[in-house]
Amino acid sequence: MKYKAINYLVIGVLVCLSFLKGFSQAQNSWKEQSLLLEKLKNGKHRNIVFILSDDHRYDALGFLKSQTFIQTPNLDKMAKEGAYLPNAMVTTALCSPSRGSILTGLYAHNHKIIDNNNKGVSSDLIFYPQYLQKAGYKTAMIGKWHMGGNSDEPQRGFDFWLSFSGQGSYYPSPKGLNINGKHVPQKGYITDELTDYALNWLKSLKEEQPFMLYLSHKGVHSRFEPAERHKDKFADYEFKPPFTLDSKNHKNAPMWVYNQRNSFHGSEFPYQTDLNLIQYYKQYGETLLAVDESVGRVMEYLKENGLLESTLIIYMGDNGFSFGEHGLIDKRTAYEESMRVPMLAHCPDLIKPGTLVKEVVANIDVASTLLETAGLKAPSYMDGKSFLPLLKGEKIGWRKNILYEYYWERNLPHTPTMFALRGDRYKYIYYYGLWDIEELYDLQQDTRESVNLIASKDHQEIIQNMGKELFSILDETGGLTIQLRPNIGKQMNLRSGSASSTAPFPDYLIKK
Repeated sequence: MKYKAINYLVIGVLVCLSFLKGFSQAQNSWKEQSLLLEKLKNGKHRNIVFILSDDHRYDALGFLKSQTFIQTPNLDKMAKEGAYLPNAMVTTALCSPSRGSILTGLYAHNHKIIDNNNKGVSSDLIFYPQYLQKAGYKTAMIGKWHMGGNSDEPQRGFDFWLSFSGQGSYYPSPKGLNINGKHVPQKGYITDELTDYALNWLKSLKEEQPFMLYLSHKGVHSRFEPAERHKDKFADYEFKPPFTLDSKNHKNAPMWVYNQRNSFHGSEFPYQTDLNLIQYYKQYGETLLAVDESVGRVMEYLKENGLLESTLIIYMGDNGFSFGEHGLIDKRTAYEESMRVPMLAHCPDLIKPGTLVKEVVANIDVASTLLETAGLKAPSYMDGKSFLPLLKGEKIGWRKNILYEYYWERNLPHTPTMFALRGDRYKYIYYYGLWDIEELYDLQQDTRESVNLIASKDHQEIIQNMGKELFSILDETGGLTIQLRPNIGKQMNLRSGSASSTAPFPDYLIKK
């Protein structure tokens, strides 16, 4: 009996170890993933152009008329002739994490690129262009990479590489450009020059060669510098201030949000300067004009060469940008201006003109979508899924909510670690390590997110259910571990002595 008990114990241990090993492999299954993906039945090696802009907020499209000085005729045309996805989101509203999610199909807590100061991407990560290469595609990365500190060295998955160090420069700088590992001078305005290189690469391809162009613009990243031809074009236009720029119009705001008004990313002390926010927004609109022209040039080339009908073009922003909403500027938060982005798709062979996709899609879905476009079955480890059927007008089961995550950065300490669940009606925001209140917004009744319903008795069941679902998604995707990074860079934590004082403690948390 003694030996039988020992045997059973050994067997039990081995079973547990086997389970843990299997769990570990499931969590990191991309590490041993073959680059040769299964081909879809009736799949086609369709050409792909993915255009990414920087800091382009969801409503900065001319046809939405959010501000009179926002003019995007080529993007407007793309929406009219293709699909517009008004509920496109990013799962982390920050350059590097969002780009990591686009390229891998993973949440930031899985690809581990959680801030803009990262030293590099894990060699275990697979970028979707690697799968396309294996399937016979020619691939090009042209523009901003911004993953791996300031490195501009060529990355895996691309036959042609052109990038620049860190954020790059709108106008020529000593750092120049890196083309396939060789540094060359930047000759002109960056948006125009990237487009020139993109068109030249397309011209170099052989007929019938399937291709994927990843055109990643610096524009419209702050601080905004328009092309010479666009400078001061909107100087005399009217500016409509956001409703929640006035703190009185944001009911039951968390203390940290009110306090951030007087900070590096606040409307009262933007970048710790006396920056004129109105003028700044107009410069944003002027800088966006060149990005819009770039889209028009690429589409015109495809049309002239008989490729426009069959090529899937997707345009999106890597994150949004606030211009005073809730008293904030920049991104990082879970508010709409930060996490919601413009997304358009064009391919007459697949998409009917004027298609409206209302489902909540995200940056983690891009990789799966482009792989399906290439006739390939996306690997099961990806957190996102293909929205190509939605673009084609098919009715399929789709998510009701999307997870959002942001991890506190010591050099920009005024924005806390946060997680959010954003659905088609409600948004629940949960803060970690912060003595403050959470947030709930009814996006149908309160599009400006001006009334925090966290203390509403009528919404407690919704809050509880969304909280459970939020942590269920984190648990299922391996996101219950808070990511940490060593201290990098100086802290931007100054306040202005002439701006707002600190917020009073929330009345919701005071015992009467």
